[in-house]
Amino acid sequence: MNEKKNELQMSEAFLTSIFLAVSGGFQDAYTYNTREEVFSNAQTGNVVLMSQNFMVGRWMDGLRYLFPLLAFAFGVFFAERIQGRFKYAKRLHWRQGILLLEIVILFAVGFIPQEYNMAATVLVSFACAMQVQTFRKVNGYSYASTMCIGNLRSGTAAFSMYLRDKRPEQLRQSLYYFGIILFFAIGAGIGGNLSMRYGIHMIWVSVGCLLVSFFMMFFERVK
Repeated sequence: MNEKKNELQMSEAFLTSIFLAVSGGFQDAYTYNTREEVFSNAQTGNVVLMSQNFMVGRWMDGLRYLFPLLAFAFGVFFAERIQGRFKYAKRLHWRQGILLLEIVILFAVGFIPQEYNMAATVLVSFACAMQVQTFRKVNGYSYASTMCIGNLRSGTAAFSMYLRDKRPEQLRQSLYYFGIILFFAIGAGIGGNLSMRYGIHMIWVSVGCLLVSFFMMFFERVK
């Protein structure tokens, strides 16, 4: 067990996950504030708003939320297929390949004018889905880098178990989850404010965070 802990992949390291979480929060705030109040990764919110608009006959408004939802589903499908095909690639780890594609997509989104907001949001949703499907563990614990509800549930449950059993690993697990939520919130706050002030190019800040994670993954394992 100790050997397994000592050979943690860098893609699962908490430090790598920090930059992924900041980027995930940034992306959601970016699309909401600059791309007609559509979420890129909070698909529950998109489902609620889509259904609400469809129910009152606002079909075009409903489609604004449906297309990102479908793009998110396709992003998960695409990332899973990439994993299946390139899982044992030697030259570049398949997770780095996914991350590099996400970086290229988000960089391109920064050039898309607001007349094409739907296309921009669809691309960000696709990229977010690839990220959440690809990076699913932090220090061995399942988590999500682009949304909070699962992390909040897992972190709170782990903390409750710690209060009952007093096992240090349960407290450590809860702190990982709450830490990811904190950095997601920081990314969302920064993303919202920068996007409202400076507009569509601010998605490149998210690209910068992802680049940090990308280069960190060249360090194959951490102790």
